[in-house]
Amino acid sequence: MRIAELEQRTGVNRHTLRYYEKEGLLLEVIRGENNYRDYPEKAVERVTMVSQLKELGFSLREIRDLLNALRSDSLDCEQGARLMAEKKTAVDQRIRELKQVSRMLGAEQKRLEESAEAQRLRGNCTR
Repeated sequence: MRIAELEQRTGVNRHTLRYYEKEGLLLEVIRGENNYRDYPEKAVERVTMVSQLKELGFSLREIRDLLNALRSDSLDCEQGARLMAEKKTAVDQRIRELKQVSRMLGAEQKRLEESAEAQRLRGNCTR
């Protein structure tokens, strides 16, 4: 598949896809005689995995190391489990932080709604 199709199917723009290729995250790319990139079906899965791991806080280096280990079937289970545990802890902490922010935003929303209602009742509401 061409880069435009991969871009459409993954939602990742072509500049990022080329960067991933340059960084060794997409090794399955084949160059045709016309120098166009030809991405295999597996590239959709790889790009999706990279995107998800990035969203979870993995660095590109960690993702590359993980992908290389998966490709070579040399993933050290103990090391992999430790990395996953560290990232899970970081994700859990981020969830706690986001919940705290959500509660604060909800309280502020409620305060503003009550204030707006009070202004409306007093007739000082500007629209």
